[in-house]
Amino acid sequence: MFQRLIKLPKAQSFFLFGPRGAGKTTLLKERLSSESVKIFDLLDYDLEQRLLARPGEFSEILAALTDSIRWVIIDEVQKLPWLLDEVHRHIENNKKRYFALTGSSARKLKLGKANLLAGRAFTLSLGPLTLPELDDSFDLMQALAFGTLPKAVVTEDIMDKKRYLKSYAETYLKEEIQMEGLVRQLPSFRRFLPLAAAESGNVLSWSNFAQDVAIDAKTVRSYFEILEDTLLGYWLPAYRKSLRQRQKTHPKFYFFDTGVKRALANQLNIDLAPGTYEYGRAFEQFWITQIMRLAAYRETDFVFSYFATHDIEIDLVIERPGRGPALIEIKSSERVRDADLRPLAALANDIGSSEALCLCREPRKRKVGPVLVCPWQDALKMLELA
Repeated sequence: MFQRLIKLPKAQSFFLFGPRGAGKTTLLKERLSSESVKIFDLLDYDLEQRLLARPGEFSEILAALTDSIRWVIIDEVQKLPWLLDEVHRHIENNKKRYFALTGSSARKLKLGKANLLAGRAFTLSLGPLTLPELDDSFDLMQALAFGTLPKAVVTEDIMDKKRYLKSYAETYLKEEIQMEGLVRQLPSFRRFLPLAAAESGNVLSWSNFAQDVAIDAKTVRSYFEILEDTLLGYWLPAYRKSLRQRQKTHPKFYFFDTGVKRALANQLNIDLAPGTYEYGRAFEQFWITQIMRLAAYRETDFVFSYFATHDIEIDLVIERPGRGPALIEIKSSERVRDADLRPLAALANDIGSSEALCLCREPRKRKVGPVLVCPWQDALKMLELA
C-alpha cells in the first residue's frame, strides 16, 4: 500500500477532487475509521436513481445516523450537486459530524452554481502517485510510458497496463463526457481529444489548433475548459511580471498523467527510447506534473509558469513567497551540453536572487556558472519538495 503525502483535515469537512483512478476513495477508507463512517457512492447507479426519485431520503438517512458516525463520505458528489444544500444544513446543525466529498469533475458544480459550502469545507486535490510515495518501487521508464495512476503502477503485465489506460480513456469519453452531456457534438470532441493530448506541453495557438481539427476557435477553448474542469489537465501560463500580460500570452496545457496522455493520443504502442523526441517530451511533462503536485501537497503557495521569448524558452518558473524564483530547465539527456544551458544562465543573471536548475539524467550534480545541473533523483530535494 502506498503512503500518500496529502494531509487530510481531522476535524473539518472537505472536498477532495481528483481524476478518476487517483485513489480518492481508497485514501479516505484508509484514513477514516470504518466504524465511524457512512459512505454514499454515487457511482452506484441504483443509489443515484433512488436519491433522484426521492431527494428527501438523503436527509432522512442522515437523521437516522447514530452519534458514533463522525464522517459521511459522498463519492462523486458532482453527480447530484443538490445534495450539497443538505450537507450545508447538516454541517450547521451538527458540529460533531464532518463530510468528505469527493469529485472527479468540477464542471457540473460550476455550471449548476452548486453550494460549495462557503468556507465550511476545505478544498484539496489528489493526483496520481508521486516519486516520494512510490519510493523504492519507482521506475522512471514505466512512469514515463504508463504514468503513475495506482492501477497502472501495480499492474505488472505491459499489455494489461495498455488495456487499462485505453479503457480509462474510453470510460472518460462515455461517463464524463457523453453521459453527463458536456458536449453537444461528441464526434468533434473525439477528433479534438487525440490532438490535444499530442500537443500536451506545447504553446497553444487557438487559431492553428482550431484549423487542425476543423472546429472553430471558440469551441476549441470550451473543449480545453472541459478538460480542465474534468481534471484531465491544467494550464501553465507564460511568465510575465504583469498579470494582464500573462493572460494575453498563449498558455501551455498539460495532461495530468503521462500514461493517460499517451492513451488519449494513441501513442501507447510507440516505444519511448532515450534520446528520442517523444522520450524528451514525456520526461519534461512527467517532472513538471510531479513538481506541481508535490508543491500542492506541501501547501507551498508556489506560482508556476513558463518563460519564452522569440528565441529562448525555459520549461518552468516557480515563484516562491519570500524568496527569489526557481528557474527550471528539463533535459532528458545523460550529458547536457554547456551550450544548452546558456539561455537558462542568461535568464538567471537577469532575474535577481533567482536559482537556476537543470533537471536531467546526468549521474552527478555539477555547477556551470549560475546553473546547477542536477540528476532527477536529487532535484525534488533541491527544490525542498521531497
